[in-house]
Amino acid sequence: MTAASPRPHPRPSGPPTLVAVAHGSRDPAALRTVTALLNAVRALRPDVPVQLGHIELNRPLLADTLAALRGEAVLVPLLLGRGYHVKEDLPAAAAAAAHLTTHIAAPLGPHPLLAEALHARLSEASQRHRTRRRPQAVVLAAAGSRDPDAAVDATATAALLSARLGGIPVVPAYASAAAPTVADAIRALAPHTPYAPHTPHGDRRRDIAVASYFTAPGRFATQCADAAPGIAAAPLGAHPAVARLVLHRYEQALSSAPLSYRAVTVGV
Repeated sequence: MTAASPRPHPRPSGPPTLVAVAHGSRDPAALRTVTALLNAVRALRPDVPVQLGHIELNRPLLADTLAALRGEAVLVPLLLGRGYHVKEDLPAAAAAAAHLTTHIAAPLGPHPLLAEALHARLSEASQRHRTRRRPQAVVLAAAGSRDPDAAVDATATAALLSARLGGIPVVPAYASAAAPTVADAIRALAPHTPYAPHTPHGDRRRDIAVASYFTAPGRFATQCADAAPGIAAAPLGAHPAVARLVLHRYEQALSSAPLSYRAVTVGV
């Protein structure tokens, strides 16, 4: 007697729930920023239920969000590259939510939409500094990870941003767990940065901008901005390109996996 094949679970009516997974931060601005981003996602796709879950430090925690759901969910990490949280924490959370059919989307980065948002944040920072002078180089400030794939992803985003900026150098740097630091990257870039007109005291560092490769404010984002000698851009936040990218990762995860069986699948 052969074993019976698993019976397909009927798909619930309506789209699966998009569960945005944020890291969490003690900075109260982080939750406000992520909430604004998810409101922008909801405005783009009012038919898609959107929920928030944090890995740590903020409520709701991801486990609690998943426990309250039924049916089908897509975990979309609001993280910018591959690392421990994407590779370990999210699959573990999905596996623990055995009552759900769960898919895990790819992290947000790298993607051209992030380069669009980073470029816009740099432009906004230039306007705040009341300067029309383009930076001669940019440091892409990221959180950092011991996982080498995270550095690969940050380097790919740096290349995308460099192309968006017309080819000026963009160098990734990190707040923790990887090298170089933002300060070290600025020091390394300065001797190779051309003098721009009216640069105060001939200080090349003043023409090196820092792009904040963080979804929301937090300790690491503040630490990196404080190291900037001149222009420091705000985190990506609720930029429309980021909202579009969240939905793109959601749809990508759904298109890459069969939806009729209870399983954990990872989008690519």
